[in-house]
Amino acid sequence: MEYTALLEQQIIGRLRIDNPWWTENEVPEFYQEMRPRMYMDIFYPLVTDWSLNRSIVLMGPRRVGKTVMLFHTVQKLISDGVSPRNIMYISVETPIYNGVGLEQLFNLCKQTLSKPVTDKERYYLFFDEVQYLKDWELHLKSLVDTYRNVRFVVSGSAAAELKRRSDESGAGRFTDFILPPLTFYEYIHLKEYQQLFVPKLMQWDGNTAEYDATIDIERLNQLFIDYINYGGYPEVVFSDKIRENPGQFIRHDIIDKVLLRDLPSLYGIQDVQELNSVFTMIAYHSGQQFSYEAMSKESGVKKDMLRKYIQYLEAAFLIRVIHRTDNTAKRYQREVSFKIYLTNPSLRCALFQPITDSDEKIGDMVETAVYAQWIPRIGTDIAYANWRLNNKEEGEVDIVGIDTARQKPRWAVEVKWSDRYALHPEELASLLSFLSRNEMRYALVTSKTATMRHQMQECVLQFVPVACYAYTVGKNTINQTKQMYGL
Repeated sequence: MEYTALLEQQIIGRLRIDNPWWTENEVPEFYQEMRPRMYMDIFYPLVTDWSLNRSIVLMGPRRVGKTVMLFHTVQKLISDGVSPRNIMYISVETPIYNGVGLEQLFNLCKQTLSKPVTDKERYYLFFDEVQYLKDWELHLKSLVDTYRNVRFVVSGSAAAELKRRSDESGAGRFTDFILPPLTFYEYIHLKEYQQLFVPKLMQWDGNTAEYDATIDIERLNQLFIDYINYGGYPEVVFSDKIRENPGQFIRHDIIDKVLLRDLPSLYGIQDVQELNSVFTMIAYHSGQQFSYEAMSKESGVKKDMLRKYIQYLEAAFLIRVIHRTDNTAKRYQREVSFKIYLTNPSLRCALFQPITDSDEKIGDMVETAVYAQWIPRIGTDIAYANWRLNNKEEGEVDIVGIDTARQKPRWAVEVKWSDRYALHPEELASLLSFLSRNEMRYALVTSKTATMRHQMQECVLQFVPVACYAYTVGKNTINQTKQMYGL
């Protein structure tokens, strides 16, 4: 791209606006007032770890707080003594930067600051929404190799597409970091209701396990329904104005931008209306079993195109496909059926209407909310079991943890929004059959309010309220992420 002197001055002017700490020594007050996500405690040490010469690739869906996390990181760097003029931020999707390479933008930052980047100092350069630059991964790889005293951090909203390119071009040079929608654990802490929980111990498969019980299940269930409707995105949680019409915010800033702009530009999609119809159908039926055959009949979209749309929607972190196993937790050789979950249940509220605790879809949305706590968990193989034997016995188990090496089930969970099964555990015939078939002695079943334990022949069924279970899983997901990064 050829620069005119006028264009160069315009870009430099924009850089000064986007980096107010160069003169003010702090980020805008708007960002300072926002509470940091719990993932900040994991992300910041990665950014400041100079033991490896790597770039950090922050990825996740729209509006989960990636840009806010970058600004919180900038502020903490300044608070920790880094010179504000050694920190640079560039939003790649800003129109004036269109077609400008990452290194060219870096050089313009240096020109704006009127200082050379020397090996005697360390610098931090943040590129936001990097997916809008063609071949960004090649540009970034070159920068990492050339400037070993600069920590390059990039972010993007097309998570799977960024990860694919990161894996292909950034082996040994990029560290991926995924920021998911809010977990229920984060939601509770952001709303400052953690006092509703008390740690408890339970006997589990010969060991003692800790989980989070509650002192007020009625209030907690109200918050859980609130989370299902509004809890996935920080701005919705804290803005009363947005909560009056969350559909407009989520549809416009998350769904529409992804379906109408991000995915078409990344994959060359022609019929965006068709893509929108497919997503709307999936959102309405989140948590139910799908097949390409049935989806094609209902939507009129060809099966090959449906496969692509589902792949694209997963890439945008809007949905997650969960694969099916049989009653021994083995994968089907020919996958005909599968389940699809929204990555956060509040996406459904945005398209339709808020759900109540007695709505006919409450079971599917509670299950979606539970899966939303598991989906960000890296390295955990989860599935659902569904089988039919000789046209006689058939059954299903909602969540099964798979031992990948042995291809055997490690644990099983049945998700219920009812206390009925805590009083009548014998009605959980599918779960009991699955446990017996796989010689498993324990399983967890969620309830609406009940906490109890039943000995069923050779098996123990532990019942806990689903809101408590979701909170515990969300907490463990964040703790597991800390461990994965060595924190």
